[in-house]
Amino acid sequence: MMSLLILLCLIGTPLFAIIAASAMIGYQAEGIDLMALVIEILGLANMPFLSAIPLFTVSGYLLSESGAPKRLVRLTNAMLGWMPCGLAIVSLFACAFFTAFTGASGVTIIAIGAILYPALKTDGYSDKFSLGLITTSGSLGLLFAPSLPLILYGVIAEVSIDDLFKAGLLPGMLMLLMLSLYCLWVGRHSDREIKPFNFDELIQALRESAWELPLPIIVLGGIYSGFFAVSEAAAITALYVICIEVFLLKEIKIADLPRLMRESMLLVGGILIVLAVSLASTNYMIDSGIPQQLFFTISSIITDQFTFLALLLLFLLILGAILDIFAAIVLVVPLLLPVASQYGIDPIHLGIIFLSAMQLGYLTPPVGLNLFIASYRFDKSIATVYAATLPFFAILFVSVVFITYWPELTLFFL
Repeated sequence: MMSLLILLCLIGTPLFAIIAASAMIGYQAEGIDLMALVIEILGLANMPFLSAIPLFTVSGYLLSESGAPKRLVRLTNAMLGWMPCGLAIVSLFACAFFTAFTGASGVTIIAIGAILYPALKTDGYSDKFSLGLITTSGSLGLLFAPSLPLILYGVIAEVSIDDLFKAGLLPGMLMLLMLSLYCLWVGRHSDREIKPFNFDELIQALRESAWELPLPIIVLGGIYSGFFAVSEAAAITALYVICIEVFLLKEIKIADLPRLMRESMLLVGGILIVLAVSLASTNYMIDSGIPQQLFFTISSIITDQFTFLALLLLFLLILGAILDIFAAIVLVVPLLLPVASQYGIDPIHLGIIFLSAMQLGYLTPPVGLNLFIASYRFDKSIATVYAATLPFFAILFVSVVFITYWPELTLFFL
């Protein structure tokens, strides 16, 4: 069976078909009626957080097509631009915020990177530093609500998405802090002119962004306070974004709504069909005792949590280099979760480790999505983009090690 699945991968068979084929072969081998597979797939519809995925996705697409990226850059620049290396720090925070809402680092690099990359070079930063900063920043928001990978992990692992949103807050801020310190260190000897704080510019930027500013309050405040659930936050966010961008600010034409919704649902449809067949495959593996067999094999070699976490981190870095984050969540988490729990690792903490490590996969060839998008967007070779990201990659790797071995940071708000 394994040789057949490998062959299907090599000839470019879609991921959902490979997962479905493995589940069907497994069910058939166990003598289970294949109707059980259909029932498991239909079980996806009963998941309470399912509606959050398309609603948050369409909100992100609408924001990226509007003038929101420019307003966000202006606001963060007015707030932080007076600091030493202020524009670099502005880039980090603006990209992290935008990625959290769009759930796609590529959208961030295209929408915000197009504004910030030339601005950084004009401000005196080297081309290499500017390119590395924008490429790296594209995936920084994956640990912040309402990140799509966080929601997907919660669905697969069957853990509270609200808790995942809370758990990702401090680890995400740690990454931002360490990269901000690196930006300050790079610019320590720079003769770059530091712009004074301009209160009038801040007021104007706040007025310009007045309609988008409630978004993080609605999503983060509502979820963290327990006022409403993730699916309710997603519905309110989608309705709010449509109202302000289409009817109030009129930056998106009503005639463009079907196209934008269709484009966003292509992404969502791909995720949901993979998610549906993976649930059936996961239940088969659990019933067959595959996770337990895997644990017995690993425990005969690894006896302590420290070593397991070290090897887990190494495995995830390799996985991130060859597999997209959504596919990795669907394929690996069901096997990894029961094994990690045997070593006393909290499933919420495991999720943050998994996503923070896989985030580095956006910067590593051969599948590093950020590398390819930045290469295309800024007309640079892959090798040039990769070399530019190496210092940022090293800093993020150190932060991931901290996150891995410091569970109290992840579980602080739980």
